Amino acid sequence: MLRTGKIGVASAIAAAALAATAAAASASPHHFFFERSGDAVFVQSDYAAGNTVSVYDRGRDGTLELATTYATGGLGGALDGAVVDDLASEDSLVYDQAASLLFAVNAGSNSVSVFAVRGDQLALTQQISSGGSFPVSLAQHGNLLYVVNARAGGSLQGYVIAGDQLVPLAGSNRSLGLASVTGPTEFVSTPGEVGFSPDGRQLIVTTKSNGNDIDVYAVEPSGELSATAVVNSEPGTVPFGFVFDPFGRLAVAEAGTDAVATFRLSPQGTATNLASVATTQAATCWIVEDGATLYASNAGSPSLSSISFEPWNGLTLLTNTTTDPGTVDAAVAPDGRFLYVQTGGKGIVDEFQVGWDGALTEIGSVTVPNAVAGEGIAAS
Repeated sequence: MLRTGKIGVASAIAAAALAATAAAASASPHHFFFERSGDAVFVQSDYAAGNTVSVYDRGRDGTLELATTYATGGLGGALDGAVVDDLASEDSLVYDQAASLLFAVNAGSNSVSVFAVRGDQLALTQQISSGGSFPVSLAQHGNLLYVVNARAGGSLQGYVIAGDQLVPLAGSNRSLGLASVTGPTEFVSTPGEVGFSPDGRQLIVTTKSNGNDIDVYAVEPSGELSATAVVNSEPGTVPFGFVFDPFGRLAVAEAGTDAVATFRLSPQGTATNLASVATTQAATCWIVEDGATLYASNAGSPSLSSISFEPWNGLTLLTNTTTDPGTVDAAVAPDGRFLYVQTGGKGIVDEFQVGWDGALTEIGSVTVPNAVAGEGIAAS
């Protein structure tokens, strides 16, 4: 009788546990078969009526499932002439993994929002002035954050990251001195991206067609910038997004020539061209790096160009992979196994698995709320 009783109790416990598991699965927005990796992908809408960040759980197979959407407290905005890329920039949403902070630009309200990140949960901790007009791109290194503003000739503003707050860095604001362009060509006449060199000693800004320059500022120990930039002129190339490869070379997506070019950046700020390869696609504007492969986004094709780089400075176009319309900003998962690209034509994020040879295999897609022509994506 005692043995039978124990079996009965065990059976009852097992049945209750199974019922609870089934109930939880049916009540949860996560399907029972969806295995979460514990990581997330963040996507900015740049919605004019109220900017948002949608957070997606990343499954172990790389597929995405919406967790929830958060308001940034600011407004999105659109540059004149933009069609699938309202901000016409790269890195408008940046994740600081060490501090578990997410930074977003609010172009329509001239501000930057700060979120504390815990898994797939965000908490808005601050909204602060961008120090200029129409912020479009962010750069973070250590406890420093810089934002580039696109309008009124362009400007830079620096901050110190203190806890979950941004503190404006006195004396850090710099005017880019660009011509103010309005009308249908504005979106190609604003800064494309701001970013730090790997060692944090230099800050780089691309000016697109408004100068066709790669501007390099020295970063002082205080975090302030040199009074002026070293201007590296690249006529006709329309330098847009950029990234540093594992060898420390600067790789730039050039919209004017639909190519990717690499440069050696000297301590003095001089950029020396090393190699260039045509993507054979249209509107090559954004670029990310994953191991030994560069991926350039071609908004006009629409496609991703896979490009291999070699230690001896060569570049080789491997293949072009079709995406949904309006290929814009992209993000690579920290483990390098998955790539996520925003496509602004319909506000979709396409999901790809990255092979050992850099080849891309599409594994799905998600439609982001209110994100047609939106930009800004990051992965944790």
